[in-house]
Amino acid sequence: MRILILGGSGFVGRVLAAEAVAAGHQVTVFNRGQRDPVPGVTTLVGDRLADPDFGPGTWDAVIDTWSAEASAVGTAAAALSGRAGHFTYVSSRSVYLWPGTARMTEDAPLAPLDDPGYAGDKLRGERAASAFGGPVMFARAGLILGPHEDVGRLPWWLDRLHRGGPTLAPGPRDLPLQYIDVRDLALFILATAGVEGAFNLVSPSGHTTMGELLETAAEVTGGRAELRWTDPEAILAAGVEPWTDLPIWLPPGEGHDFMHRGDVSKAVAAGLRCRPIRETVEDTWAWRRSLPGAAPKRTDRPRVGLDPQVEAKLLGIS
Repeated sequence: MRILILGGSGFVGRVLAAEAVAAGHQVTVFNRGQRDPVPGVTTLVGDRLADPDFGPGTWDAVIDTWSAEASAVGTAAAALSGRAGHFTYVSSRSVYLWPGTARMTEDAPLAPLDDPGYAGDKLRGERAASAFGGPVMFARAGLILGPHEDVGRLPWWLDRLHRGGPTLAPGPRDLPLQYIDVRDLALFILATAGVEGAFNLVSPSGHTTMGELLETAAEVTGGRAELRWTDPEAILAAGVEPWTDLPIWLPPGEGHDFMHRGDVSKAVAAGLRCRPIRETVEDTWAWRRSLPGAAPKRTDRPRVGLDPQVEAKLLGIS
């Protein structure tokens, strides 16, 4: 296929471009040209917030990874109408109405369209994509992990566990997690070019657990960490924020069910396959170790990671 990726140099877009090139597709990326491109792609340099010029080309599929102001999605979709066979917008499971219910399918109620936050941006992005005028697929991803992650969730855990010593491990140990390796997300999107509609794109709930994730990560990073499993009540009483102070983790309850118990049967039936957590951890750690300094972090996402002093106090370490 001839594929145009809007983005293509950060996290999801970069991996999409790399997987598409590896599969033999002809890949063009459109971005501001501020990062090194994936080898084998054609780069169109431009600013989608201004007046994007996609040149004279036509494509079989367009993939848009934009996550901010939805007008940029609409502008691109309208400009590419009639010039591509299919449009995929990488959306989010955040578009569902909070608090929602466990096992939410793609037909679950959606957030208000005027929601001022991330959920609203993604939902308005879905609406704006209709300007494409052809078949559109919404890839409603959940927690995305893997090499090149620029939010910092799994990289923070890997760095912390590599540092070693007594390490706060948020319980319960058997807490089910739901996430998707960025490469599995990319492969599904590439394989479903031409398919319309929304798909929840995360692993089945319980694909891994908090225990398996941290124990695997502790082993992979050198076996230096002594995991000390701590009850959620003690963590919350100390003022620790789930998801940000302790990335990935949410205590049992509405928030956890919303993020980690979604229904993915539609995507699985359409071919979604999820690799084991060990492969995600090992490959992310290999990528992390290849970097000359700190892992890249997006400036439009909250800082993640627990203050070492707060951790020591919770663990009773002077």
